[in-house]
Amino acid sequence: MAAAAAAAAGPVLWRRLLGLLPGRPGLAALLGRLSDRLGRNRDRRRRRSPWLLLAPLLSPTVPQVTSPPCCLCPEGVHRFQWIRNLVPEFGVCSSHVRVLSSPAEFFELMKGQIKVAKRRVVMASLYLGTGPLEQELVDCLESTLEKSLQAKFPSDLKVSILLDFTRGSRGRKNSRTMLLPLLQRFPEQVRVSLFHTPNLRGLLRLLIPERFNETIGLQHIKVYLFDNSVILSGANLSDSYFTNRQDRYVFLQDCPEIADFFTELVDAVGDVSLQLQGDDTVQVVEGMVHPYKGDRAAYCRAANKRVMDVINSAKARQQVLHAQTFHGDSLLTQEDAAAAGDRRPAPDTWIYPLIQMKPFEIQIDEIVTETLLTEAERGAKVYLTTGYFNLTQAYMDLVLGTRAEYQILLASPEVNGFFGAKGVAGAIPAAYVHIERQFYGEVCSLGQQERVRLQEYWRRGWTFHAKGLWLYLAGSSLPCLTLIGSPNFGYRSVHRDLEAQIAIVTESRALQQQLHQEQEQLYLCSGVVSSATFEQPSRQVKLWVKMVTPLIKNFF
Repeated sequence: MAAAAAAAAGPVLWRRLLGLLPGRPGLAALLGRLSDRLGRNRDRRRRRSPWLLLAPLLSPTVPQVTSPPCCLCPEGVHRFQWIRNLVPEFGVCSSHVRVLSSPAEFFELMKGQIKVAKRRVVMASLYLGTGPLEQELVDCLESTLEKSLQAKFPSDLKVSILLDFTRGSRGRKNSRTMLLPLLQRFPEQVRVSLFHTPNLRGLLRLLIPERFNETIGLQHIKVYLFDNSVILSGANLSDSYFTNRQDRYVFLQDCPEIADFFTELVDAVGDVSLQLQGDDTVQVVEGMVHPYKGDRAAYCRAANKRVMDVINSAKARQQVLHAQTFHGDSLLTQEDAAAAGDRRPAPDTWIYPLIQMKPFEIQIDEIVTETLLTEAERGAKVYLTTGYFNLTQAYMDLVLGTRAEYQILLASPEVNGFFGAKGVAGAIPAAYVHIERQFYGEVCSLGQQERVRLQEYWRRGWTFHAKGLWLYLAGSSLPCLTLIGSPNFGYRSVHRDLEAQIAIVTESRALQQQLHQEQEQLYLCSGVVSSATFEQPSRQVKLWVKMVTPLIKNFF
């Protein structure tokens, strides 16, 4: 009876606590109602089991490989080939994969790639900043477009940019105003799409203020593509991401099939987004349901079909290519292939694009990530990093209940992107500290301190935004798999936002060394978390933050 009374009183208490949010009583009430509803639905769907050792049994089973491993194809030799049942598999040579290490390297590479692009530039990001470095990037695009028009044989260069509507429209000077000159000058070559989440609609859209409306859902994919080369990252198009905000970046050079896939993916999301016009208005693609004015279910069905068509068609193409390459009547040797004009060596690295768009009922990244955590064997090591430590309950249960060793790197409060922000946002680093302390307490209560270690990134004058995973199989000193892209492994990444990352599986020792060095460089700028960590003055969390955090943690 007491438990039932407490549960019934919960929603009332939430509203009272959220009323403590300074300066935002209307927002507090609104978030209270949202939290009530989300809390009830979440409690019905999943109640956390105290038997964490059963976590692997409660998680999704590994997708079954539809056919036995093939001795003729390189794919048959790695244990992660089950991923190709969900998404297209791209085999590449490891020499085409380069891991970048710094924001400056990322920025210079993008500018250089824009300048030499001949056919397409595709950029998907949360937003484009408004400072001089961002303007430099826009100027590079303008110069390349101008050259394409002045060429003796005019090229068919197309520029497609996908951003989030709410973040890209914030303030008087914003992503839209930065890109309008390109749209006005090159209307036939430039497309700017602004994704608007279908969950922000009606009264909610009218009442929730700017900045806070971003908490409902975002376009969070970060893909930067130039002709047949692709950069996958978690970095946005903003000055700090070009200077002193640490992220991760991988450059896939001359990989046409992968470039085609991500072009089609960005086009698909662009088609279900609002199209920026030269007069700063927006329009829906002809025949498409409006994302927040039209029927939500119809919009989400159409978006699901558009995106899944891209995934399934690419998957089918890659399966045909695989069959032609390895199962033809007359298999060519590598020398024969070179003589015939195909100079590409046999792949030693495989790329799997993992898409997560829960508003559209697309959960591929979630399935693959949970399966990887479930199947990590005793003796394996998993290095997991996120700029915002707010793991989903399922991910936390798997980390605490499975057998592999984990080293989790997260941002110290001083390098959190919200550190020093005005208003309620300034309390977000403290909320992350509270979540971190609770998780560390669970680790200690289970006696898992030797198996699960937390480390905090700190670097003077920098912020931390890197996210991803490296998997070291038992007995190996080098990783054979990494996840890299936009997801943060939190509730927002899984349930609210549009996300994309890639799984890179490689047998190349040289590429494994690159990935290992990347991991080491990030972890070198960190300290191990212990109980003493939370005694520091910077880790003291105010009572109201502790009380509100469980209610709003799914919004940041």
